[in-house]
Amino acid sequence: MARITSTQITCRAVPLALLICLAALALGQTPTTAPEKKTGVIRLRVRVGEGAKAKGLSRKRFFLIKGTKAQNKALIDSFEQRALTSRDCYYRGIGASEALIKWLKQGDGCESVYCREIETADIDGPNAVPEFQKAVSVGEKEYGSRELARKWLAPNLPENIVSGFYKQQTKDLLNFLEQSKKSPKEPTLSAMTDLNGTAYFVRLETGKYTISSILPIEVGAKALYWNCDFEVKPGDLATEKPFLISNSGNKDPRDIKNIKCVAEEKPLPACPATPK
Repeated sequence: MARITSTQITCRAVPLALLICLAALALGQTPTTAPEKKTGVIRLRVRVGEGAKAKGLSRKRFFLIKGTKAQNKALIDSFEQRALTSRDCYYRGIGASEALIKWLKQGDGCESVYCREIETADIDGPNAVPEFQKAVSVGEKEYGSRELARKWLAPNLPENIVSGFYKQQTKDLLNFLEQSKKSPKEPTLSAMTDLNGTAYFVRLETGKYTISSILPIEVGAKALYWNCDFEVKPGDLATEKPFLISNSGNKDPRDIKNIKCVAEEKPLPACPATPK
């Protein structure tokens, strides 16, 4: 039988010991998974109306600013002191037809032609929009199809009609958003309401916030400004907290007891007379 020397045992034992040490070291350095931090969710509901019937305010953007209304007073004052140009006044100012202005109103306050589909009835018949008819005529020559020209109508409209009002609003909004930042780590959050007037702010830590429309939202002949205090409390974490906001005219029995914040309302300014 071959003799196993102590040198051979030592040579075999050393690598094994090293492997055991490395395994123990690796296990000791494996980071433990930190428990997921609990956060809260605001389910914002926006319903407006006059009298006993209200409906959700769709496709409108709202913002969540860190701090209370009192703490954000200077910022909110700047929102409300902004010169207000209504959608109708903007489009009349650029010489848009009354038919186009009416089309925009029918789309729950459309701010551009992209907010809903342009139908065949919008280019043919008694309610046709002259701007749409002209754009379709140009597109028909380009695409060889009236139906295709209708679907690709927007690129053949003047830029100020396509998105001029939207861009004007966006420029002011971006300026206000820059002012609202508390720090790069605490940006102002935003959410847009769905067709039922519901929007969600998620992953919120405990603290006090201001829910704001920042820019006024046109409803009928009024401009509505929402700036509402909201607090996420420790008991609200890992839950969804509903928050209903509305206008002063909403007396809908489904809403009246649950409204947490009512908009400040201002009449829309009269449009300057159109030059003849």
